[in-house]
Amino acid sequence: MIRAALGLALLASPAPAATVHFCWLGANGYSMTGTMEFPDALREADMITERDVTAFRIVGYLHGEVIGSWDMATREPGDTWYLRYFPRDWHFPTNGEVPGPFDQGWNADGTATDCGEGRFGFNAGNYAQDFCLDGRWVEESGVPPATPFIAQPTPPADPGCQAPALLSALPPAPPLLQPRG
Repeated sequence: MIRAALGLALLASPAPAATVHFCWLGANGYSMTGTMEFPDALREADMITERDVTAFRIVGYLHGEVIGSWDMATREPGDTWYLRYFPRDWHFPTNGEVPGPFDQGWNADGTATDCGEGRFGFNAGNYAQDFCLDGRWVEESGVPPATPFIAQPTPPADPGCQAPALLSALPPAPPLLQPRG
């Protein structure tokens, strides 16, 4: 009886989740922090998409002040939601790295104008990585489409993406060449 109850409890408990954090630095004082979870079994997958994600939240900032947020838990039926992530490399592919027609669309499509009145979204496409705020494209937030977008195992310490935790997520620098004597 106890074994049966324990077995049922194990079946009912959620599978372990991988959690990643990210901090995106846009232009002109715009930035974004976020957290994403997906099944731990997918840590070594080639790529995960929005269909694999179990929790997702982003918060946008302007000069360190919150300007909006979006999460999949409160996502509305018409919200743009597509995501590509390379878990083994800890990064979101951008521009030419993306297999298929979509880059990132987190409550903002390729025009970054469909986030809705009073709402926030992020888009990374072939023109730029940028924000949507209150149903309009925030052009001044944009950075070039191929700008690397790295994830990390720990939450960023600040919305300006200046913390050491973010830098530690980058691949190690190549060794310096020593001059021949």
